[in-house]
Amino acid sequence: MKVLGIIPSRYASTRFPGKPLAMIAGKPMIQHVYERVKDIKVLSDVVVATDDNRIADCVRSFGGNVMMTKDTHKSGTDRCGEIVEQYKNLGKEYDVIINIQGDEPFVEHSQIETLAKCFTDENTQIATLKKQISSKNELFSPNVVKVVCDKSGKAIYFSRFAIPYQRGINENEWLNRHNYYKHIGIYAYRSRVLSRLIQLEQSELEISESLEQLRWIENGFSIKVEETLIENIAIDTPEDLLKIEKI
Repeated sequence: MKVLGIIPSRYASTRFPGKPLAMIAGKPMIQHVYERVKDIKVLSDVVVATDDNRIADCVRSFGGNVMMTKDTHKSGTDRCGEIVEQYKNLGKEYDVIINIQGDEPFVEHSQIETLAKCFTDENTQIATLKKQISSKNELFSPNVVKVVCDKSGKAIYFSRFAIPYQRGINENEWLNRHNYYKHIGIYAYRSRVLSRLIQLEQSELEISESLEQLRWIENGFSIKVEETLIENIAIDTPEDLLKIEKI
């Protein structure tokens, strides 16, 4: 099975412009991510996908693999889809694509390996991760996406609200009554499925929650969700960068 790791990276971030080039311990963030994943054995190749020449030049400067994409993509999934088409035009095809977050310099090998393993099952179309929620702040934060799965481990729904709702139960008791999970935003797609995903129009559920994975569920695609015990550290703001420096 040939697996391609794609790191979508864009310069124009509302909360942190130029984030991929932010320096951490003497290296730009995108270099930390790239070097952390390039030696993962399950990945046949790794490439940074960007629409910005500054990021492309940076990746080339440390010997990384980079490909340019259009600047009109609305999501990392769309950017991954274009990269797959570019590779096809070069005569290279992959069975599975893993969309690796470019703002998580401490991404763990085990998480990538877990996602790749999901595709040993021919029925897997899309795979992602979840982690159990342990604090009330996370449970009720709209910035923490929650996921509910069926008994086979497939996602039923993702929401920014705490789901399921505990009727008649004080909110302080919710975590004692039910295991809640947050979504860890790393996706893997079977290549032929990704080609279909990028053709879909935005859906009502997606627009309501601002979550692209709801578009896939609404159109009948299944998402396998595996549990991780690792707490991912993402950098969304300059303040987050200061915390990372301390670590």
